[in-house]
Amino acid sequence: MHSTDDVPLFEPVFEDNHLLVVYKLPNVPVQEDASGDPDLLNALKAYIKEKYNKPGNVFLGMVHRIDRPASGLMVFARTSKAASRLSDQFRRRDLSKEYLAVVEGAPPARAELRDFLLKDVAKNRVRVVRSGNERAAKEARLSLRSCAHEGGLSLLHVCLETGRPHQIRVQCAHAGYPLWGDYKYGDGNQPQGRNLALLSWKLAFMHPTRDEQLSFQATWPEGAPWDRFDPIS
Repeated sequence: MHSTDDVPLFEPVFEDNHLLVVYKLPNVPVQEDASGDPDLLNALKAYIKEKYNKPGNVFLGMVHRIDRPASGLMVFARTSKAASRLSDQFRRRDLSKEYLAVVEGAPPARAELRDFLLKDVAKNRVRVVRSGNERAAKEARLSLRSCAHEGGLSLLHVCLETGRPHQIRVQCAHAGYPLWGDYKYGDGNQPQGRNLALLSWKLAFMHPTRDEQLSFQATWPEGAPWDRFDPIS
């Protein structure tokens, strides 16, 4: 586990000359924000610079994001060629991203959610709106499967069909089952000290310079609320 000033930030998963795959710890901003807290992108650049004794500035391309309070797998590009080709895969939806979430309530065994989302950039908040009523609204689609139910909580396997900001959190909350530990979109009764129960669980994509499919699966999170459920594969 790697940290800045004793604050855990990430765990390396895979790296070569073109890629860096890491497990982001919860509550770590992916890039520098107004909070001034240590961020993942700068921490990874420092990691590469030190490990490989790189002179000058280190290139590291950010090709996707996950929410600050979420945790799990992310891939970064170590070359401009890799950044361009990975970005193309994300844009074409040619790669696979799967999430796990723990939500309140009992969602159906399987469901397809389709909403139109509008982001308030100033407040960094997203809401569901009626289609056609807001010109800037974007369609959001996901599918979910309920894997287990325990003590009023449900473990969900989520696959995104679109990649919108805060999409899983907003759509699940709008459907009536907010994520455990979601202070922004939850029901307002979340006790302090909870980490958002949203995990970037599986990530699969084509290597940007080789004809090779790469697949990664995150380790099962420790502590509440994940310890209520048996790990799935």
